[in-house]
Amino acid sequence: MTTTTVNAPALASGRDGGLTGTGMLLKIWLRRDRVMMPAWIYGLTALVSSTVYSFKHEYDTASALQSFARGINDNPSMRALYGPVLNYQSVGGVSAWRLGATGTAMVAVMCVLLVVRHTRAEEETGRLELVGAASVGRRAPLTAALLTAVTAAGTLGAVAALVMIVFGLPVAGSIAFGLSWFSAGLVFAGVAALTAQLAESSRLANGLALGILAAAFMLRAVADAGSSAHWLSWLSPIGWAQRVRPCADEQWAVLLLPFAAFVLLAAAAYALTERRDLGAGILAPSLGPVNAPPSLRGPLALSWRLQRGTLIAWSAGFLLYGMALGGVVDGVDDLVNGSDAVLDDIRKMGGGQQDIADAFLATAMGLMALFTATYAVQSVLRLRAEESSGRLEPVLATAVGRTRWAVANLAVTVAGTVVLLTLTGLGVGLVHGARSHDLTGQLPRELGAALVQLPSVWVIAAVTVLLFGALPRAASAGWGVLAVCLLLGQVGPLLKLPQAVMDVSPFTHTPKLPGGDADPLPLVALTAVAAAVTAAGLIAFRRRDVT
Repeated sequence: MTTTTVNAPALASGRDGGLTGTGMLLKIWLRRDRVMMPAWIYGLTALVSSTVYSFKHEYDTASALQSFARGINDNPSMRALYGPVLNYQSVGGVSAWRLGATGTAMVAVMCVLLVVRHTRAEEETGRLELVGAASVGRRAPLTAALLTAVTAAGTLGAVAALVMIVFGLPVAGSIAFGLSWFSAGLVFAGVAALTAQLAESSRLANGLALGILAAAFMLRAVADAGSSAHWLSWLSPIGWAQRVRPCADEQWAVLLLPFAAFVLLAAAAYALTERRDLGAGILAPSLGPVNAPPSLRGPLALSWRLQRGTLIAWSAGFLLYGMALGGVVDGVDDLVNGSDAVLDDIRKMGGGQQDIADAFLATAMGLMALFTATYAVQSVLRLRAEESSGRLEPVLATAVGRTRWAVANLAVTVAGTVVLLTLTGLGVGLVHGARSHDLTGQLPRELGAALVQLPSVWVIAAVTVLLFGALPRAASAGWGVLAVCLLLGQVGPLLKLPQAVMDVSPFTHTPKLPGGDADPLPLVALTAVAAAVTAAGLIAFRRRDVT
């Protein structure tokens, strides 16, 4: 009798061949990201271009620029949001300030998503095990994922620096700015590589990495807002990016900190890769009870359980941002003093209101509505994620029908949008009311201005539901719908686009509150449209195959 031994496919381990197949995986990852990566780079490059262009044309005198910068540095809320202006005598210094904290955070989010997408998510879906059937080293997937993030961050930093140079900003300052974004991306790529080894699911890996990003942003905010805690910014990678001081007497040596942090984080991630099984995480998930409690024996409870962590994180961010907006309102006049162009832009985006504070709040509430719509699209797309991952079929095998399951998930989405905008209104109203000594007057005004945005958000969510029901493979086009609305809302008034084009966005029909005309008719119409489109999406979902 003869015995045949078949070697089971597995990722190679050990020192020999640990990086085998890295080039192949890198090509695959870059091909998979041929839409996602350019979209991030294009969007953030457009942000750089529009910011530099705005400061060059709207603050065309040195006195106007200095007045604006002094208003920022004298306002703790603005310093917490964006940091202090380190050089208020040049457009480059003010542009680097505006793009510093928030832009760095966006670059970090991009790198986190890329690394987790190509490491933990690949293991979770089982694709990495299939890839391991070929000659692929144990360290190759992580290396390829890190190289993908480095490529994205490096390309973005180079393009951003080139754009700033084209606009006439100093070459050294532009290069320092590009390197500050690149270095921050490196740090959080390393953070994501580490959390991908710790967590057993991509959701938890992303959550841990983004939680660390939020903590870094908060450390930087506390350091910049206070007068005695500046040293805290040295504990934050976002603070490191600011301390490079682009266009403000550049400090090149600071770049050694993020590069060293990346090396240490990557080394730790590689060490953990060698010490765990494929598909497992260092942090073992806790076992749940054998029988679910009554509160979890239904699709609504299941949907809430799956989405509550995400909603809590969004809620904390919205409340903090709302409070920061409330602290800025009283200083808006000082910030735009000396620039008629900025005054005109804020009034146009705020519905033509003459009161600059009301116009600013109306603009800010519209922007928060777009952020809320981002949450709504993300939440609705969980329907498609559950279906494509195969988790939907076991649920439908029980007594739960398709419509009941979908409606339960959408109920959490709708409730989440209400919570987010309510917290925004409360944050703005409480802080603004306390600072203006008119809490009873300002709180209901700002809360109403926030809640009036809900019907427009629901329309965007409804369109995504329709795409999910009728064209499931194109459900992610909901992000494209949101992007169009973002461009129309933020750029349309400034470009004086025709009203027929502006009316495509549901946010155009939302009353501009506070201060504007609170007409209920558009709200009723938008709610009716959202309900009708959602119903059409659910009907289409009932009639198609589960794919």
